[in-house]
Amino acid sequence: MSDTPSSTLPVFDAEMLAGLVRLEHWGVIRAQGADAAAFLHGQLTQDFLLLGTGEARLAAFCSAKGRMQASFIAWKRSPEEILLVCSRDLLAVTLKRLSMFVLRAKCKLSDASGDFALFGAVGIAVPAELPNTTWARAESGVQSWIRLPEAGVARALLCVSASDADGIETTLAPALWQWLEVRSGVPMLSAPVVEEFVPQMLNYESVGGVNFKKGCYPGQEVVARSQYRGALKRRGQIFHAQEPVSVGQEVFHASDAQQPCGMVAAAAPHPVQGWDAIVSLQTSALDGQTLTVGSPAGPRLELLPLPYELLQDV
Repeated sequence: MSDTPSSTLPVFDAEMLAGLVRLEHWGVIRAQGADAAAFLHGQLTQDFLLLGTGEARLAAFCSAKGRMQASFIAWKRSPEEILLVCSRDLLAVTLKRLSMFVLRAKCKLSDASGDFALFGAVGIAVPAELPNTTWARAESGVQSWIRLPEAGVARALLCVSASDADGIETTLAPALWQWLEVRSGVPMLSAPVVEEFVPQMLNYESVGGVNFKKGCYPGQEVVARSQYRGALKRRGQIFHAQEPVSVGQEVFHASDAQQPCGMVAAAAPHPVQGWDAIVSLQTSALDGQTLTVGSPAGPRLELLPLPYELLQDV
């Protein structure tokens, strides 16, 4: 996607990484009550009624137009308690929006960020007993582990009570974790890009973030129509740039300097040089011509491979 040969891209062996990092940029919403699973089932893109205790789910909360307002990693702590991890900068507004729909359901939603501590585990810090299946969940004493999408190295989410956090040693830099998030190709929605994407624009249907067999939820018709009618014109792709990239920046194609063809959904500095980013991009723009970020004269983007296959149909 640029005049720079791929051989000049910085090389870093992610398998060298190992350790734990406190995930301060994520928060926790608790859904509690006899109707917690049924309520979330009717609001998000995932099946929470059939969610087992040995698994977690990636899910999106959409507007009536199918645009993502938040995304979650969610799991059941018990039949009447579900935790939803989301970007901290969206937690308050998302909690308020979801609470508007509770009505008479026996479900209480609350900000539980102060009750739990979240850590990211990389490499050998991921316990061997955690099943090697993305979104698998395992309990180890008071610790809850969830297998996350790989990024050249094993990754997992660790959730513990806030009172148990002090004894956990962190050795991994937050910037490295954020880079691995980008290289996984699975972005968590954050404030700068609220309502910019339907789930498929970030490949959520390809990484277990959308269940097309469940019942209705806000935006369900738009999401389903995009999938079944061949209307997927934008996809998430990973790119490298030599200069800083930020979430929400627009991406431009060499043939049309007036209209952006994509938007940055996640970005982080590369451990060696430059920045990597997940861009939701028009599929027609992947034609080998130059792509730039921020403006038509901005930094050039170099396409990197996705670590998973895109789902073509359901």
